[in-house]
Amino acid sequence: MTYKEISQMIAGFGLPFAYYQFPDGTEQAPPFICFFYEYDDIHADNINYVGRVVLHIEIYTDNKDFGLESDIEATLKQGGFSYAKEATYIDSERMWQTAYTMEVLINGK
Repeated sequence: MTYKEISQMIAGFGLPFAYYQFPDGTEQAPPFICFFYEYDDIHADNINYVGRVVLHIEIYTDNKDFGLESDIEATLKQGGFSYAKEATYIDSERMWQTAYTMEVLINGK
């Protein structure tokens, strides 16, 4: 999978999204998505490149949205992703964060 393909998949969810956070002054009303990578392991031999990264996709909603979560999970399953899911209510923001975490092999830009 490539970084571009991951961005296209996230865009396909139909919500505003940003890498890590939205720029200052561009606050988003929920629902929206933030995603980011944790770099786990990279292998290269000057010819081939494969990076194993941990992909985090965070969905923020005013209310728990089981339909939206179901749609996102269907897309992840269709893409062959094995993921962990955690839901947290953020009191200070008065919103839900549903986080999906998965390992992805990156083989291109």
